[in-house]
Amino acid sequence: MNQKAPDAYLNDWTQRQELAERMLPMIGKLYRDKGIVLRIYGRPLINCTTIDILKAHRFVKQYETEGLSIHNSFPILEQLSKMELSPARIDLGKLTTGYLNEAEKEESIEDYLKRKLANILGGRGKLQLDKPQDVVLYGFGRIGRLLARLLIERTGSGNKMRLRAIVVRKGKGHDIEKRASLLRRDSVHGPFNGTIHTLEDANAIIANGNFIQIIYADSPDTIDYTQYGIEDALVVDNTGKWRDEEGLSLHLKSKGVSKVLLTAPGKGDLPNIVYGVNHNDIKGDEKIVSAASCTTNAIVPVLKALNDEYGIQHGHVETVHSYTNDQNLIDNYHPGARRGRGAALNMVLTETGAAKAVAKALPELKGKLTGNAIRVPTPNVSMAVLNLSLGRETSKEELNAYLRDIALHSELQEQIDYTASTELVSSDLVGSRHAGVVDSASTIVNGDKCVLYVWYDNEFGYSCQVVRVMQEMVGICFPNLP
Repeated sequence: MNQKAPDAYLNDWTQRQELAERMLPMIGKLYRDKGIVLRIYGRPLINCTTIDILKAHRFVKQYETEGLSIHNSFPILEQLSKMELSPARIDLGKLTTGYLNEAEKEESIEDYLKRKLANILGGRGKLQLDKPQDVVLYGFGRIGRLLARLLIERTGSGNKMRLRAIVVRKGKGHDIEKRASLLRRDSVHGPFNGTIHTLEDANAIIANGNFIQIIYADSPDTIDYTQYGIEDALVVDNTGKWRDEEGLSLHLKSKGVSKVLLTAPGKGDLPNIVYGVNHNDIKGDEKIVSAASCTTNAIVPVLKALNDEYGIQHGHVETVHSYTNDQNLIDNYHPGARRGRGAALNMVLTETGAAKAVAKALPELKGKLTGNAIRVPTPNVSMAVLNLSLGRETSKEELNAYLRDIALHSELQEQIDYTASTELVSSDLVGSRHAGVVDSASTIVNGDKCVLYVWYDNEFGYSCQVVRVMQEMVGICFPNLP
């Protein structure tokens, strides 16, 4: 076995780091000027560092035996930066692997990219909104602040959604500065990627140049958004206080509101949308939509993939869920069973409606699943254990290979991620932008019975799904290429 000299490893690292540094301005310019969001096997490169780029290349070994060399991806990016393209999500990693493995004989990088990206060349592609869509966050808790981060980071020519206002109840003391501080620093998700300052006199937060009005209100039907220059807004209700059509319709009584999205499971006949599965049920004229729950978003895409290929006869979903603000920090009265006990000290057995909620997105599974949940003493990242009886026998290798392919190449690639790591733990998945991550090393198969372990960042991954539903509601569609 030939081993490189010790200095060769450092020289190789230095060369790769230099290429990553040269990539940064091209990645930023493609996003700001053309609305191109670059990824490497699903890992976004927006606002990343040189180390992030190198780690994204390294991550490809989860999928490809040979991994991905930045020496190969760099010329692909160089050519992309010279092309006239419409807004899209482009996977630089898959393009590079494809060129190395699939390019026609003696085909140049330019010709290969023209062939693969034909649908968005020269300004072709689905038209986006003529003007930015106003967005209002009603409530500013865990999900509200993460949605704010996502909306702010995506400000660019390819994203027409603009966070215009946040509605809260006024707190005591320096309310705006306190809320800005919570946006600036997060114990789980780390510091805000940018700069934030407040305008106390104007009741506003300025985040990366975005002017965000803070509006104080006690009821959703008493606000005149038009006095702040906000028109036809999409209001995202993060409070969970109103979960049926009657309650959420209160938002539509305020001036300047056109649509409402609930970031919790909707009740009654309210559409519960899991993006990637039933988002096509949004026809454009719906006034009120629910983005379902974090757990429903995590399991439904995987269940759909399995049902499409194998058929699901019946099964049980056990959720191992991080504690939430609904629980008590220490023992105290709580109307729910067991939830009054200290969240950071106990595993708390509780109910979940996720299994029943599956039927709203996947009617073919109605009545086939049961479910329960255990709240555990971690602040974020949860797991769903899917114990299923399939329609035919399979093997661990076949099932994992199928799910790996789904994660890489299907229409569910934004929802389903895949890991082969045998060392992964929950904190490693903080910040995951997928709805769920299949832990393939833990898959169990016995004939037509299988047990799958699906991780999910119940805060950030869910928030990414919410943003996708928001885009669908306002008519923004980005093609995923290749």
